[in-house]
Amino acid sequence: MAFAGRSNAGKSSAINTLCAQKALARTSKTPGRTQLLNFFELDRERRLVDLPGYGFARVSEATKGRWQELLDTYLTHRHSLRGIVLLADVRHPLKDYDRHMLGWCAGAGLPALVLLTKADKLKRGPALARRAEVRRELADLGAGFSAQLFSSLRPQGVDELREVLNLWLQVPEPLSF
Repeated sequence: MAFAGRSNAGKSSAINTLCAQKALARTSKTPGRTQLLNFFELDRERRLVDLPGYGFARVSEATKGRWQELLDTYLTHRHSLRGIVLLADVRHPLKDYDRHMLGWCAGAGLPALVLLTKADKLKRGPALARRAEVRRELADLGAGFSAQLFSSLRPQGVDELREVLNLWLQVPEPLSF
């Protein structure tokens, strides 16, 4: 299971919240902190992967190019990949990179869950409106993707995320993370 999204979308924070650990995945306010594929073993057969962010990380173009190669290789050749959790800040609409990732998932036949992170930054009405907007956009893709609100601070959406991951990972007994 890979966690993808723009730099500073909250990928590492979501993994920490999901696993109920404060510093499992390294977080930072500086975009581009995650620069490698970071694997977190759930059991002998299942892992969560924190991918480097895409978009506005404050790194050189050469570094961004290496990250893109790394992501392309991982996503294209990792046959054990069961789905993508795509994180996007609820305050911003999906970006071209997000759509590209969703298009790749659709082409590869992989499920995708869009976690609209930082849901605590919006009031309930605007957050629900953004979720509805994203769900309409996902429905247009026709790939059966889903979207949900998520906050690492509250926490919000954690149980729903666990349910989806347990389903995708096909575990006989739900993982407690």
